[in-house]
Amino acid sequence: MRILFATSEAAPLIKTGGLADVSGALPAALRKIGIDCRVLLPGYAVIMYKLEATRQIARFDQFLDAAGKPLAARLLQSAIPGSDVPLYVLDAPAAFARDGGPYQDAEGLDYPDNAHRFALLSQVAALLAGPASPIDWQPDLLHCNDWQTGLAPAYLRLSGGTTPSVITVHNLAYQGIFPPSALAKLNLPASSFSIEGVEYYGNLSFLKAGLYYASHITTVSPTYAMEIQQPHLGMGMQGLLAGRRQQLSGILNGIDTDEWNPAADRHLNCEFNARAMAGKKRCKQLLQEELGLEPLDDAPLFGMIARMAHQKGLDLVLAVADGIIDRGGQIALLGTGEKSIEAAVRVLVERHPGKVAALIGYDEGLSHRIEAGSDMFLMPSLFEPCGLNQMYSLRYGSVPIVHATGGLRDTVEDGVTGFVFHQPTAHALWLAIERAFELYPHRPAWKKMMTAGMTRDFSWENSARAYQTLYQGLLPTEV
Repeated sequence: MRILFATSEAAPLIKTGGLADVSGALPAALRKIGIDCRVLLPGYAVIMYKLEATRQIARFDQFLDAAGKPLAARLLQSAIPGSDVPLYVLDAPAAFARDGGPYQDAEGLDYPDNAHRFALLSQVAALLAGPASPIDWQPDLLHCNDWQTGLAPAYLRLSGGTTPSVITVHNLAYQGIFPPSALAKLNLPASSFSIEGVEYYGNLSFLKAGLYYASHITTVSPTYAMEIQQPHLGMGMQGLLAGRRQQLSGILNGIDTDEWNPAADRHLNCEFNARAMAGKKRCKQLLQEELGLEPLDDAPLFGMIARMAHQKGLDLVLAVADGIIDRGGQIALLGTGEKSIEAAVRVLVERHPGKVAALIGYDEGLSHRIEAGSDMFLMPSLFEPCGLNQMYSLRYGSVPIVHATGGLRDTVEDGVTGFVFHQPTAHALWLAIERAFELYPHRPAWKKMMTAGMTRDFSWENSARAYQTLYQGLLPTEV
């Protein structure tokens, strides 16, 4: 089975969020079970710099830039570093060789030609999946991801291609919406601009195109697949998704169990596992020392690593933080985001020196040490398509406290591996925290909960097997 995995980012080459983690891990897991999965990525400047060896396998002369001038583009073959996953890179410097990030410039503003840039990526994905492909490797199925490759199933279908396609929604909130005037410049027929096509409330939506034209839709947890069919989390797409419920699946993401392994974590000096937990106590001591928290063994330490945004429930945490401190707890925060929330976090730290610590920014090593050194981990997200930190927390014996939404609901078992609350309010979060405070002094019961979480299997193999079954159901029987 041959799968072309089209994506706008993939770890370790380029990362802005969870999409990169999936795109780096799932293709590798698919190859381990015998599927020939290859990744297509844009040739961002950072990717071109990181790749050690490339060779040109195709050149494109049919594409135009956003101004209507001929666009120099070629396809390079390489491999994702640290893996055996073949990589195709769309090298089009005018579109992708920018000084900023993949989607925004150095000032944090969207590139004005994003519609053209990712339409180009989608056109190449569709071309490689169709009969006119310029290379000798032909995929049996095209797997697209989020809005940046959402037009690929549309290009494939509208050109008469019969290769099946899958689109995975990692976060429905990001929809790739552009004015209708963009249609004429993206090689899409005027007839496609309709409710049964790429039109979305008078605009053009790349994600809507993928959801409409793809053979099958997946998202990153079973609960999120149900939630996005309802108005409160459907983001205006709920009607289309509910109408395609027979072609919609929720497949839970996995985690990299080599990178996130408390028994062999290169970011720690206090290794431990489910059978030998002494190192967990040492991790907490080292984390308190690193962050300037009071060195109290019996103070429950609450960790949180998140984008500082309303969606992640930071305002709920800020509302209960004083209560945590009053009950004798400590808090360690890591993340960056909305300036008003960052400012409120700084005030909280100033109000409780030695009891609350926060790093406004991101530090990969510290994220591992917070997972290892925390007693509890807070994830009160208003919605969470899958979530990874709750799975990291379970693996590291940091008991998660989560809102019952998306992948959080699918991975944390209330009273067994963590604490789950069902209303996205500060009061409901506080009741869950109080339950954690009450259980924490009962060491045998607490250790039992930690062990239950640490022994859960969240490896990518489970996800890869689920995708294998899905792919097989979409392919002709002889494949």
